Amino acid sequence: MNAPCTVIVLAAGMSSRFGGPGHKLTQPLYGRGDENSVLGVTLRNVLASRLPLVVVTSADVAPLAERLLGAERVLRLAPQRKRGVGDSIAAGVASQAGASGWLVLPGDMPRVRPQTFVRVAEALKTHAVAYAQLRGRRGHPVGFSAELYSELVSLTGDEEARRLVARYPAEAVEVDDVGVLQDIDTLQNLAMLRAIHRATSAQERS
Repeated sequence: MNAPCTVIVLAAGMSSRFGGPGHKLTQPLYGRGDENSVLGVTLRNVLASRLPLVVVTSADVAPLAERLLGAERVLRLAPQRKRGVGDSIAAGVASQAGASGWLVLPGDMPRVRPQTFVRVAEALKTHAVAYAQLRGRRGHPVGFSAELYSELVSLTGDEEARRLVARYPAEAVEVDDVGVLQDIDTLQNLAMLRAIHRATSAQERS
C-alpha cells in the first residue's frame, strides 16, 4: 500500500529576482526566529496539514531547512550551473517513491492554508493531476498521482513540468485561499505580505 501523498517544497532556486540581502527564503516574515522566516512559515502550514513533506534545497537554504525539520526531511541538491524546477521535482519525487502522489509547492508561498493541501491531495485519488484554484485562477500546490512517477523523475529544466501538466486532464480544486496565488519574488512582495500580516494581527486583537 502506498504511503500518503507527500508535499515537495521547492527551495533550491537562486532567488535572483529578490533584490535584497541574502536569500528570500531566509528573510523574516512574521517576526524573529527561523520559524518566522519565509520558509519557516511555509513549512509550518505544510506540517499543519499532517501530510508528509520533503524540502528540496541548495547549500544556501539547507542549514535553515535542517534546523526547522531535521536533516532526514531535507534533500540537498548538488551544485549545478543549470538547474530548473523540473530537476528539483524529479529529485523530490525519487526520494519519496512510495508515496501515493506528490504536491509541489514553491518555498516562497507562506500563506497557503493547511486545508488546501489536504483538498488537493484528496483530488489525486481520482485524477492524475490536480491544482489549487482561486476564483478561476490557477495556483499552487500542483499535485501529481503515483501513475506519473516515471515521467516525474525524468523532469529537467523549467518547462518540462508545465508540459507534463498540459498533457493530462487536470482537476481544478476551487479553494477560498488567496495564499495559493501569493509568492515572494521581490522585496516588494515581501513587504506586502508583512503588511497583510500586521493588518490581520491588528484586526484579531481588536
